[in-house]
Amino acid sequence: MGCVRNAARRSIPILLALAVAAGGNGLSPAAERLGPIAREDPRSPIPRIEIPAPRPQGRRADVQHLVVVVERAMRLTSRPGGGRVVGVVPASSPYYGVPSRAWVLGVSRDGRFGRVPIPYVGRVATGWLALGGLQTATTRISVTANLSRHRIFVRRDDRLIFSAPAATGAAMTPTPVGRYVVSDRIAFPGGGVYGTFAFGISGIQTNLPPGWTGGNQLAIHGTNDPSSVGRSASYGCLRVSERMLDRLRPLLRLGTPVIVRR
Repeated sequence: MGCVRNAARRSIPILLALAVAAGGNGLSPAAERLGPIAREDPRSPIPRIEIPAPRPQGRRADVQHLVVVVERAMRLTSRPGGGRVVGVVPASSPYYGVPSRAWVLGVSRDGRFGRVPIPYVGRVATGWLALGGLQTATTRISVTANLSRHRIFVRRDDRLIFSAPAATGAAMTPTPVGRYVVSDRIAFPGGGVYGTFAFGISGIQTNLPPGWTGGNQLAIHGTNDPSSVGRSASYGCLRVSERMLDRLRPLLRLGTPVIVRR
């Protein structure tokens, strides 16, 4: 992990923040392996989740985010089934080898293609992905990070479950805005500068300081410096308290949408 300032570097590729940043979510929880780095078992199946019946009129509507599992590298195009190639969804997360998840923002009229955020490119962009043969799931959970307020907001459907202070990027290394998914789940049983757990997301930091070699993946993670939470001083990641990690861990499964906005 990487956006830690003034801390010993470790050979972990997620970019992590130092001084700034219950119930199921519809995605099948894979068992976590304990050890120096524990992550989701990529072989665990993610079944199709049935969409519940609409609620009675006047009640809040269910919000089902469609997620697909991409186990081979797939090109993204500028229009459904054609146009220029605008990006690629890799076969697995570049950092931990977990099969990629893509958040489907919209589906073509014929249902064969989905518009998804382009992962790991450092800019806000989308492309069209062929959906045929891909494993699917839905989740009702999403996370929104509001950078100006230094907070994250966790929702089920359109209902706010809770919000929490978060550390965010410093002026020279701001947290990149965009739409991401949780791509990796990494446990640190001994704790440390990253806290006891990190949720890698499908984004990168392109504004790293010269000479930095600690990785560029964005993440939501813990900290051993609680005073840093709620400030703007990281290399781009979102940092929360250990108490918030305990609340996030059962909710943020692989593929959970994460929106970062100013």
